[in-house]
Amino acid sequence: MPRKRTPDAHDRILDAAGGLFDRYGVHAVGMQQIIDDLGCGKQLLYREFASKDKLVVAYLERCTQDWDRTFARALAAAATPEEQLVEVVRAVQTMVPGTRGCSLRNTHAEFPDPEHPAHQVSLEHFKAVREQLRELARRTSAADPDRLGDRIMLIIDGVYASGATLGATGTAEEAVALARDVIRIETSLPVAESEIPADVR
Repeated sequence: MPRKRTPDAHDRILDAAGGLFDRYGVHAVGMQQIIDDLGCGKQLLYREFASKDKLVVAYLERCTQDWDRTFARALAAAATPEEQLVEVVRAVQTMVPGTRGCSLRNTHAEFPDPEHPAHQVSLEHFKAVREQLRELARRTSAADPDRLGDRIMLIIDGVYASGATLGATGTAEEAVALARDVIRIETSLPVAESEIPADVR
């Protein structure tokens, strides 16, 4: 009779593998390196994940769950859909691991074969995120909410790309300001007095 999956071992393996994948990239990390880093036996690793592909897919699925939680927190942090879009951009800085940017984007680039499960999981994630942002934008007064959603996604992409090289905090501040500008233009919102520089009031 096959042994049942052990949730604690499953999560510990994902923690170890995820840290290595985020630091070095998926292709650069072998199963033996994960075993050595975790200090577990090969039998345990392969009992929880029968292949590296299955481990990578589980890693990506965990990343998508992290995004969903971050998105939900951003929605809860603001009262209006316009401000919720801004909060989503602000929240992205917390999801830039190490110096390599977005785990899902990096893995998507490492697996260009459209038939590979890692490629499929990451691509489906990006489609879902795009629809999340578009749906949120549809709650605003934007004349073209889908365009607004797509522009916010481009800003988020920029945070991941530039945050990895320039630092997430400073990049996020500029990204938030840019998001506000884009939303204001797309929805024709007036500029709040607090956002006008004192020397031009």
